[in-house]
Amino acid sequence: MSATVTARDSILGRLRGTPIAVKPTLPDVQGWFAAHRRVEDTVQRVSRLRSALEAVKAEVHDTTDADWPDLLARIASAKGLRNLLIGTGTPHGAALEARRPEPLQLLRYEQAIECWRDTLFDDVDASLTLARSAIAEIGSLILWPDACEPRLMSLVPSVHFVLLDVASIHSDFDSAIRAEGWAKGLPTNALLICGPSKTADIQQTLAYGAHGPRELVVLLRHPAGAAA
Repeated sequence: MSATVTARDSILGRLRGTPIAVKPTLPDVQGWFAAHRRVEDTVQRVSRLRSALEAVKAEVHDTTDADWPDLLARIASAKGLRNLLIGTGTPHGAALEARRPEPLQLLRYEQAIECWRDTLFDDVDASLTLARSAIAEIGSLILWPDACEPRLMSLVPSVHFVLLDVASIHSDFDSAIRAEGWAKGLPTNALLICGPSKTADIQQTLAYGAHGPRELVVLLRHPAGAAA
């Protein structure tokens, strides 16, 4: 028997002979959140989310299902945006196309990135994506990119518009995970966006847009008849 085999057997023997430690008791995370969760309505959650987003330089606008395309067009015009990237086959993209928000040009994400990388990085001013939901406690938007709205839509253009239904705002992270059944499956990229992209150098000079959009514009879509 070789020395290598003997040494291996010796090591494995010691490992197998080591007593198994008692499995530690896991903390009751859901119990903690249940005991500390705020009792609040949709209006209060919207207010908390708005305050958190605006604190990190995001723009937040109230709108409705009927009015948000026109609001987006006005904001885009005020910012001097030439074009806006929308997803393929999305209801909100179709709603925006139906309004024909001239002179804003609408671009569909229809090609593989290899076919138009330079155009996306150099010539696209802004994009629009739909938020799956949001978390009031930490001021985060939850995005689940897919083939219709790929990750690059929220990463590359300088201005990122996000459409969010106020009914989908959760109080905290635990509420979002449980209500949406995250344990049953997640996308390749599950994004929590808390504001525009920002970074700071060694002198602590804050700069926006270094690693993503320099502006985040959130459109809070209220249900018909609700006070915005």
